[in-house]
Amino acid sequence: MGNSEVTLLSVRQVAMRLGVTEAAIRRWLLTRQIASIKIGRRLIRVPASEVDRLVTSGLRPARPTGGRNER
Repeated sequence: MGNSEVTLLSVRQVAMRLGVTEAAIRRWLLTRQIASIKIGRRLIRVPASEVDRLVTSGLRPARPTGGRNER
């Protein structure tokens, strides 16, 4: 049996890698569009493979993130 390590990312890390807001990631988690792992009662982590899956599937953010007043 092999030891395969799974890299787990926080919501913030996933948002930064995908170029979307943390709110978007949380919304996707609630609608189960992204697989996640719950650790304890509150800690949510997303496998790095999910980020790869989203990128491979052609995810394109609606608009770039960068702040509320950015235009």
